[in-house]
Amino acid sequence: MEKQDTKFGFTNFAETWNGRLAMLGFVVGIATELLTGKGILSQLGLM
Repeated sequence: MEKQDTKFGFTNFAETWNGRLAMLGFVVGIATELLTGKGILSQLGLM
């Protein structure tokens, strides 16, 4: 990893963690749907 002064903004470090957290959120969303039998919108009361 390259030495960077800042960890904010559109840096490789920030984008890597953004991608990892997005994948984690997607997996949690799918697991929740499988466990409850309802979609995300139904759980939130939007449908």
